[in-house]
Amino acid sequence: MSTNCQVDFYELARATQSAEQLACRLAMMAWEQGYRIAVCLGDGDAVRRLDEFMWEEPPGRFLPHASGEDDGAAPVQIMAGNRSIAAHRDLVINLCPEAVPEPGRFTRLCEIVPFEPAQRTASRVKFRTYRDSGLSPEHHKMG
Repeated sequence: MSTNCQVDFYELARATQSAEQLACRLAMMAWEQGYRIAVCLGDGDAVRRLDEFMWEEPPGRFLPHASGEDDGAAPVQIMAGNRSIAAHRDLVINLCPEAVPEPGRFTRLCEIVPFEPAQRTASRVKFRTYRDSGLSPEHHKMG
């Protein structure tokens, strides 16, 4: 496994901050830089909500995306779970409670750390998992 994957943890500092909104902003910036992106969520309901949200966020912009099975056509793929991410994706934005398997396959990995203290435990486990696999995760507090 390659250890060249850049891993960034983005910690939400306030309850009013939205993980979905941050995922959209990160995806838009990455798409503009030419990345092919997978956004992984916990379940199908979360996928549908983010799919709808991406039509509105960021305001005045369109982020080309698709949900469901990844056929490679859409620059941004929204999916339930993080076990079957296509190899042609450069960046993974993970909103799942589990670490991404074999993260070294990707150029970048973004983890969004929820504000709720009870949900942060999973992020701590993911941070240790990535570090123990030879990666050097970075932490960013989102003011």
